[in-house]
Amino acid sequence: MATEIERKFLVLGTPWASLPKGELMRQGYLTASKQKVVRVRIEGDAAMLTIKGATQGISRGEWEYAIPVKDAQELLELCDQPLIEKYRYRIPFDNMLWELDVFIGANQGLVVAEIELESEHQVFAKPDWIGAEVSDDARYLNSNLQRQPYSTW
Repeated sequence: MATEIERKFLVLGTPWASLPKGELMRQGYLTASKQKVVRVRIEGDAAMLTIKGATQGISRGEWEYAIPVKDAQELLELCDQPLIEKYRYRIPFDNMLWELDVFIGANQGLVVAEIELESEHQVFAKPDWIGAEVSDDARYLNSNLQRQPYSTW
């Protein structure tokens, strides 16, 4: 089993504005509860099926499998709507990789940065565009943004 250890932050300003256009992601959820999430995602010309276990702190079990894009497109039709749509920018900083998500559609206006860690207590430098941490705020989980989009807050 792989373990995902992730911290999530709001973003200050528009650090992505000078970067090449991010990769469009479309994702949906076949099931989403506190105990488990089954997600389908298309990013560019690749697709993944991801299963995540219950979150404990900022860690949870995660299993990812590449699937054919055609299958992912069909599976997205089975997912609850609206789909999560966003542009992802990958920004290296201080030997770490930040993933910055600029949401569109029902979550337009939300911009979140994530960093995956090797341990929950790993120390890391933050770029100056990192704002408030929202790792413990369940509203910012993509599976919850699907059910209660940012535009409804």
